[in-house]
Amino acid sequence: MAMSFYCSSAIHTQHQVNVSFGSKNPLQNVKNLIKSFGIPSKSCSPHVSLQQGNWVKLICGASFEDVVDIRNLSLVYTLAGVDCIDCAADPSVINAVNEGIETAREIVSIRRPWVMISVNDDEDLHFRKAEFDPEDCPSDCSRPCENVCPANAISFERENSTMEVPFGSYQKAKPKVRFKMQGGVITERCYGCGRCFPVCPYDKIREITYVRDAMATAELLKTNDVDAVEIHTSGRQTNLFKELWDDLANSVKYLRLVAVSLPDIGDATISTMNQMYAIMEPHLSCFNLWQLDGRPMSGDIGRGATRESIAFAVRVAASSERPPGFLQLAGGTNVHTVDGLKKRGLFRTHITCAEPNHLQSLIGGIAYGGYARKIVGRVLSSMGSENGVTGIECHAEHLLKALKEALHLVGSVKSYNHPDGMQR
Repeated sequence: MAMSFYCSSAIHTQHQVNVSFGSKNPLQNVKNLIKSFGIPSKSCSPHVSLQQGNWVKLICGASFEDVVDIRNLSLVYTLAGVDCIDCAADPSVINAVNEGIETAREIVSIRRPWVMISVNDDEDLHFRKAEFDPEDCPSDCSRPCENVCPANAISFERENSTMEVPFGSYQKAKPKVRFKMQGGVITERCYGCGRCFPVCPYDKIREITYVRDAMATAELLKTNDVDAVEIHTSGRQTNLFKELWDDLANSVKYLRLVAVSLPDIGDATISTMNQMYAIMEPHLSCFNLWQLDGRPMSGDIGRGATRESIAFAVRVAASSERPPGFLQLAGGTNVHTVDGLKKRGLFRTHITCAEPNHLQSLIGGIAYGGYARKIVGRVLSSMGSENGVTGIECHAEHLLKALKEALHLVGSVKSYNHPDGMQR
């Protein structure tokens, strides 16, 4: 079901972004900002971005299912010029992504990013949720789980209730206040980062894992709403990968891209990649990509989180035995990732590929998840506190703030122009 937001044209001056553009049309400032960065002229087909090494993917999260936030994130990052938006293999989530994309394109004429859905062949960190019963939590608990959650997916409320406590046979019963904890994990917001598990002082939080239904996913791939699929695998058992691929194989012909996300499994990484490519090749009629998942779901933690993804990329890129396919970083990626790649000589470094006189970037691009959601999520949270559930296009001052954050991140890969006065 499509989401409908009714926008007011009023802009409250106390929340306006300090930009030099002026207009009576609230969204005109957004259009001017995008034009000043030169995004439409720099935007090209997503597969060309992969070849040039400036591909950017937004990871909404394989388990993140807050459709309002997903819609708004998709809108903002479409305006910022991402090439792909990766989301959960759920119809309502896919609809939210596409609605965000189309709303962005109504604001500015910009090319449409590919929509990717994520599935898994076995238990995977990206496909889990936290769960606990808040009534089991002691009332004096400091609730470290709530503080550590990057998705604001844990919420507590105290419900006051009274009970009458008698004091002897002839005394009037006196009320006593009791506290009952409500809330807990907001399931649709939990994306499985796992940071709450070790901090619970009473060990009350459980991990719920799941595997996406392969046949339901195959049907989603046949729709016009999906352009790509990403298979998450541990890389340790290719038989499970083959089972999933066999279920999806007849639907792959509808896609523009097939991605495989895998962790660094040491010396076995390249041989496993080759085994998986051999499984895919007979039905592979589109581009393929290897997502090198360094330190999953950690990009928002800090500068050092990106080291593992860069080190992983260095090892795979150096191998002459790796299978065909673009390479893309993920897992711990953040605003420091591009600098790390530059130091290792891997940022937009081109090599000669199989086609005569054709160059291709050694690293196709970067996927941003937790960090990308964090920098824009702060604006979305502020907007929600002030206005409730709403579309960000209805509040141009918030859209400007969010877009500036997104442009700074995406622009570091795509080398956008930074007009005077617009630096962060």
